[in-house]
Amino acid sequence: MHANHVVACLGGDKTALETRPLPDVGPGELLLDLRVVGFCGTDLFKLDTGAAGPGTVLGHELVGEVAAVGGGVTGFKPGDRVAVPHHVPCGECLVCRRGNETMCETFRENLMAPGGFADAVLIKARATAQAAHKVPDGVSDEAAVFVEPAACVLRGVNRAEIDTQGSGDAVAVVQGGGSMGLLHLLVLKAALPGCRVVVVDPQADRRDLALKLGADAAAEPGEAALAAVGNLSGGAGADAVFDTVGGAGPLRAALALTRQGGSVVLFAHAPDGQAADFDLNDLFKYERRILGTYSGALREQGAVFDLIASGALDPTPLVTHKMPLDDFQTGLDLVRQRKALKVLFTPSRAAQGTEA
Repeated sequence: MHANHVVACLGGDKTALETRPLPDVGPGELLLDLRVVGFCGTDLFKLDTGAAGPGTVLGHELVGEVAAVGGGVTGFKPGDRVAVPHHVPCGECLVCRRGNETMCETFRENLMAPGGFADAVLIKARATAQAAHKVPDGVSDEAAVFVEPAACVLRGVNRAEIDTQGSGDAVAVVQGGGSMGLLHLLVLKAALPGCRVVVVDPQADRRDLALKLGADAAAEPGEAALAAVGNLSGGAGADAVFDTVGGAGPLRAALALTRQGGSVVLFAHAPDGQAADFDLNDLFKYERRILGTYSGALREQGAVFDLIASGALDPTPLVTHKMPLDDFQTGLDLVRQRKALKVLFTPSRAAQGTEA
């Protein structure tokens, strides 16, 4: 490959396929040829809000094939398939020592250049050394590409502290049956096999898919959701609710679904400036918790990689579309129109030698 084709932001929500020079590989770094890259809700958020400046290349859910290794790299060789996240904490600052590694200032640095939506992606030394995983032969690209998003989910699951060892099965609720909501379902079932899960979504097709993927119940928001949770919990309410929708209304609904002493985990952006509106005494008097969770740290990345490699977690049923980077706008439109769950992009037609 003599040039790098990338999906570049033009400002606002506009993008275009551009040709750029291949990145130079420095000491400790990896150059990966793209195999698949996932389209994430964060990518959509940045495009919809115009947060990605002109020239930015988004994309961070990556599986690539090693094209070149920098000096000192011994754990990888050309031809290896690699799954690697784009953030690594310093491990030494106060928030890292307190277990809040995803709040680390060093963690915010993007260790992929120019970004995942590119035919060739440079992985910086810190990610190569600490976060890159060689994908075993028996694991597909479509499964391995979920390492980063599933790690984000697992962090929230761990922070919820759901007890599956006590008397009776725990009950968790996932608000939203989109790709991240259904990934919550799969991660909960893989990481906490004793947990019963209710998926809440207004679309019947997504409720049906949730049931096929192992949900114990699926319901519309409102009274149907309350009834489903009541049936599974003996009327107590859910141990934890994971909100993948975002906003004040979904938060109120989530609190209503929790048991006394239960938790709500916020996993989605709310509209800018929106304030929560609920009865504080419902939180105080009944020992409920509201938790924010952001991204995934090294321990969650490693744990999820092990779940995927072992076969305990198989997210591949969530993949509904695959297309080359040339068709980025098509994939974006499918997600916006709720006609796709997970869209994966493959190398550009030029990189594949199929350019018309």
